Amino acid sequence: MKNILILLVMLGCTMSVWGNLPTDSLDVTTAQDRSTAFRARQLIAPGALIAVGAVGLSKGWVRNFKEDVRDGMNDIRGKYTKADEYLQFLPLAAGVGLGALGVKARHPLRERVAVAVTGTAVAEILAQGTKRIVRETRPNGEDRHSFPSGHTTLAFLGAEIVRTEYGWGYGSAAYVVATGVGFLRMYNNKHWINDVIAGAGYGILSARIAYWLLPVERKWFGWDKPHRPALTAVPLYLPEQKGFGVALTLNLP
Repeated sequence: MKNILILLVMLGCTMSVWGNLPTDSLDVTTAQDRSTAFRARQLIAPGALIAVGAVGLSKGWVRNFKEDVRDGMNDIRGKYTKADEYLQFLPLAAGVGLGALGVKARHPLRERVAVAVTGTAVAEILAQGTKRIVRETRPNGEDRHSFPSGHTTLAFLGAEIVRTEYGWGYGSAAYVVATGVGFLRMYNNKHWINDVIAGAGYGILSARIAYWLLPVERKWFGWDKPHRPALTAVPLYLPEQKGFGVALTLNLP
């Protein structure tokens, strides 16, 4: 997780240098960009998922239900798989990179990278912070970092970014992958069902927070200013070489 976060930060810094180069995004102005506006109803889905997941921390019949789901996974398991270790990154990679395949995104690449970086940081803080506060024992008993599922959080973060950038067509596929990651976390006996449900809520919430912060990042990096890099070509005469040349200067904003 830390290596992926460092990589995304490096990508974000790289993209901030290039100003307003031609993008793979739709022509949406800042004023028209409703995806970055806070709306209370955006909290309903993630809030409900987190609340349901939190209820799963209680005892009694809830605990019995969790154990029944775990036992069911034990019954169908042939052998453990590491697919979830890799699939968790797929929706996030698609959210950033689908534009390179010709799919029009809502935001240019630099802003998608910024959302991915910010969302990953928020998801890490929320998920890891909650793990250390709640200290729920994993179903396999290996540690007390079960609630919520960090893998599921990252997968649903990416799925919500895909939905926001490319619409429900691609978003639905991303959500299927994210749901599959949650299933595999239970299949591998790493998480209870409520860990996965809460992780989905944390992931969606992290994506929304990242988009709410995007206007601030636009101001930080100067992306809200109408400018483009200028390429200047100046012809030169080289007397010693008895020839001509061209000096190219890239004037970055």
